[in-house]
Amino acid sequence: MNGFQLTLYTQQNRRHQGKMLADWIVGQAMDMGLRGATLVSGIEGFGHTRQIHSHHFFEMADQPMLILLALTEAECDALLKRLEEEGVSLFYVKVPAEFGLLGVPVDA
Repeated sequence: MNGFQLTLYTQQNRRHQGKMLADWIVGQAMDMGLRGATLVSGIEGFGHTRQIHSHHFFEMADQPMLILLALTEAECDALLKRLEEEGVSLFYVKVPAEFGLLGVPVDA
């Protein structure tokens, strides 16, 4: 299948509707019936403000978070539209990708 790998960048301390933003986005992906989302915790990074975000003991709340999704074009457009409608502000990378499934799903 052809579509996109969408990577959304945020930090652990960001909130939306009372939840950690990254968890809220994963929940939205599930509610939309998307095939999956992976939440990845980063150790350290920086963004457009040049501020360091890290997972050091005293700065754990500022830990970088990535949400990775493999989506069709329509799914990607729908998710980005939903995030925009919710007023979510974040950086993303959208890369063309071929994806599929081999064998029997592990969690079937």
